[in-house]
Amino acid sequence: MAFSTSDIAHLTALACQAADAAAVETLRHFRGADLSADNKRTSGFDPVTVADRAAEAAIRAVVEDARPNDAILGEEEAGKAGTSGVQWVIDPIDGTRGYISGTPTWGTLIAVSDDDGPQIGLVDQPYIGERFIGTPDGAVMVRHGAEIPLAVSPTRALEDAILFSTFPEVGSQGERTGFEAVAQRCKLVRFGMDCYAHALLAAGHVDLVIEAGLAPYDVGAPIALVKAAGGIATNWAGDDAHHGGQLILAATPDLHRAALDILRPFAHG
Repeated sequence: MAFSTSDIAHLTALACQAADAAAVETLRHFRGADLSADNKRTSGFDPVTVADRAAEAAIRAVVEDARPNDAILGEEEAGKAGTSGVQWVIDPIDGTRGYISGTPTWGTLIAVSDDDGPQIGLVDQPYIGERFIGTPDGAVMVRHGAEIPLAVSPTRALEDAILFSTFPEVGSQGERTGFEAVAQRCKLVRFGMDCYAHALLAAGHVDLVIEAGLAPYDVGAPIALVKAAGGIATNWAGDDAHHGGQLILAATPDLHRAALDILRPFAHG
């Protein structure tokens, strides 16, 4: 199904309402002395906090009240089937490690998808007051009530590119090898920004983001946002990435092609 102009306006407004509800919960606990995290893994560290759970519950309440027939896929609760052809893909706090460390690089991710993948994407950082919104009509950042149009950078060559990824190890040893082969050719490489790096790519400050080991709720909103700003989003095989796994976000076709040529031998899934 294709969203009409009125659909886009309605769904975007609802996504913003849901993000506002999530912000009440995330800001309530951010940098709080009593904030603690449970570990979702038996080995390693994958934190979840009361804020993650409360923020997802707040988003779901907004969506289910307004659109009870929509499907919902989130990180902290079981998925909900729908009958409308619309699915909400939500990550209440992308970057929980940063959240519990007090860094303002985490964000709330809300995507609205149809059968072709995410069409509307919202990356919200309420502590610094920046909301990045991508729709089929374009991309904007809303800050202090002002809408600022977003567009990706014109960077075409790896040698001129700023590359971001969340973790230096990226994924498996093979994936790390592929990433490092790209990184060695880039002008600047930085780590650890979580979804905020994706937003910075849409805003034209970052040229390339390469990730692996992602879940669908990690990628839905960034994919819609970056595409709306004029960028490209695929997996390492050059195919749709909204199911998760490996991800390339690139500002231009030339930059995407250069990264893909290196990463394709390491593609899987």
